[in-house]
Formats: sequence, C-alpha cells, structure tokens
Amino acid sequence: MLENYLPVVVFIFLGVAFGVGLTLIGWLLGPSKPNEEKNSQFECGFPAFEDSRMHFNVRYYLVAILFILFDLEVAFVFPWAVVQSGLGWFGFVVISVFLFLLVVGFIFEWKKGALEWE
Repeated sequence: MLENYLPVVVFIFLGVAFGVGLTLIGWLLGPSKPNEEKNSQFECGFPAFEDSRMHFNVRYYLVAILFILFDLEVAFVFPWAVVQSGLGWFGFVVISVFLFLLVVGFIFEWKKGALEWE
C-alpha cells in the first residue's frame, strides 16, 4: 500500500530540491554589487511623496467592478448563445436574470460616475 505513494514522495522531494537548489545557486553565484543608483526608486522615477496608506478615489474600484461586470457578461453569454435552443424557457429565464443583475450593476456604476473621466 505505501509503495504506491513512493512516486508522489519522490516528485515532491525533487520539486523542493530543484526549487531550493536553484534559488541557492542563484543567490551564491549571482553578482552582488549594490550602489546608490541600484537602490534608488525605479517604478515611477521619483521618491514617494505620501504615505502608502493614502486614500484612493473610489473610481479606481468602480472601474475594476466595471471590468469584472463586462468580463463576466462575455464569459457567460457566448456559451449560452451557442446552446440556447437546447435550454428552453429555463435557460432564457436564467440568462434574463443574469443580464438584469448586470444591468443593475451597470446603472450603479453610471450613477456613481465611473464612466465620466476628467
């Protein structure tokens, strides 16, 4: 019984060994010459001017919700359109409820002003 688990244990051991081994090789043999320029800010080009916990405009979150809204619509409506004739009225009612919820989310986004850019 336990001999059935031997390949699993071997693969786990090999995976951990490769992961840790290659990381150690890179750390030991890699160049390490830090200087002022390498340690400077590189993402935006200038030092941060506020705390990292500053408040963001709610519009960023609304745009993310809007993306998820339309992404879900595309992901579910296309497969439904392919098999709609086989689903009957039940499939029609289910997709109608789904699209109604998406429209409610879209109206919420519209009322909050997520579609208006300055």
